Amino acid sequence: MDFYVDLPKAGYLFRGLPMAEKNSSRRIESSLKRTRFLGHLGLVAGVFRELEVDTLIDEKLPKERDHNVPHSVCILAMVINGLGFIGQRLYLFPNFFKNVSTERLFGDGVTREDLNQYAIGETLDRIVKYGPTKLFTEITLHIMNRLPIPVHCLHADTTSVSAYGDYDDEETESIDITFGIPKNGRWDLKQFVLSLIVNQHGIPLFMNTHSGNASDKNTILEAIKSLKSVLIPESKVYYVADSSFYTDNNLKNMGKAFWISRVPATINEAKELLTANLNLKMLKSDERYSFYQTFVEYGGVKQKWVLLLSHKMKEKREGTLGKIRLEKELEKAEKAFKKLKGEDFFCEEDALKAAEKWIQEFPSIVFEKVDLKAIKKREEGKRSRISKDEKLNTYYRIDGSIKVNNAFVLKEMEKMGLFILASNDISISPEEMLKYYKGQDNVEKGFRFLKSDTFSVSKVYLKNKARIEAVTMIMILCLMIYSIAEWKLRTKLEEQNETVPDQKGNKQKDLQ
Repeated sequence: MDFYVDLPKAGYLFRGLPMAEKNSSRRIESSLKRTRFLGHLGLVAGVFRELEVDTLIDEKLPKERDHNVPHSVCILAMVINGLGFIGQRLYLFPNFFKNVSTERLFGDGVTREDLNQYAIGETLDRIVKYGPTKLFTEITLHIMNRLPIPVHCLHADTTSVSAYGDYDDEETESIDITFGIPKNGRWDLKQFVLSLIVNQHGIPLFMNTHSGNASDKNTILEAIKSLKSVLIPESKVYYVADSSFYTDNNLKNMGKAFWISRVPATINEAKELLTANLNLKMLKSDERYSFYQTFVEYGGVKQKWVLLLSHKMKEKREGTLGKIRLEKELEKAEKAFKKLKGEDFFCEEDALKAAEKWIQEFPSIVFEKVDLKAIKKREEGKRSRISKDEKLNTYYRIDGSIKVNNAFVLKEMEKMGLFILASNDISISPEEMLKYYKGQDNVEKGFRFLKSDTFSVSKVYLKNKARIEAVTMIMILCLMIYSIAEWKLRTKLEEQNETVPDQKGNKQKDLQ
């Protein structure tokens, strides 16, 4: 890996030296001025070429116009730009390479002027014409033929990506940039949906883009089926997904492939299990969890369900429930109860029915005591002094006090930290199921990486909808190259029992 020297600091160090050494230092400084740095970008280019990704791209996307560089160089330039970590967007060419040695990165004779907007635009158009998902999948298979990337667990998920612009709804072959359910809270922006599958080390193996209003249930199944059709693993593979995957249709369409999914708490079978009075056992491999396992059939598929209780999550949510939710619930109930006590009822039965209806609306509250009191009131509209012979009407009012329903709270707290995992692999242990499912964070890390401020691809500004699909493929290729480099470094550290210092100088094998 190449490094650069800060010239102002170098000049400062040269001050006060003898004349001979000063002359020597000037020659060094003059040489440094002609030297451009590569930094970690050389590592990115090295991984790209070591895996011969450039060779595959040139084979699939032969150059059709009179640009000075092939499409593989433009794609590598976009990947390097994307992994520059300097807060610039992917399309800012060729300014990004102003102080970068382009010949060292891309080959003899390649200048930053060669990486102009026309060459980059043409490359994006060629990716669109070939098919972004098709090209990425072929790159994946190409790399896997050269590198033994493990695929024991494949984690699938989707995210929404905001798009800044109008993006008219004209009919095209491209995805629709439209309003949907945003996962970043930006309801004011149109979006598209990105589906992603990564392995247990966070290396992307499949990507696809969808219209902004696409359903997660459909896109996740589509992604899994697409990868299944081209991937021929040598050993057992689990497809892991969140509860949006768990539908009877999706389970039926998975065939014989093994899967692990979180079960939605909204289905009747899950409600029954979550509210059942069960004896949970401590998980041997992790005492932070307790479990109960059972066997069910859902969607025509026999499967194992494991009910898990996260004690840590339970404690956290218990605190939230007690400090925030119950306080607000009690405050709301007290206001409503004050209003109820001011109502007049013609008979005791009506008053009791009103009290019963009210308490049903506040299940976390019970009556500490409740009474009925009779009051005498004159007919409405009369304002003069009450005479001795005036007949007064009898009304009934509710009186009493309320308190927190401890039985309800305890039941709710039992639910806190409870969740159900399911798998069609009947032989899988609860420990394995939880371990594999927790790896789902790998795909979330990928999304966070793509949307981070340093990577700067959380927003898309391109006007051409088709090019958005191509740029998204480049985004995922950035993540792939980064993840492979990180995984290879982790593997070497483990093999040699080496460590790297963290920001505090402490030794650690984990790079994150």
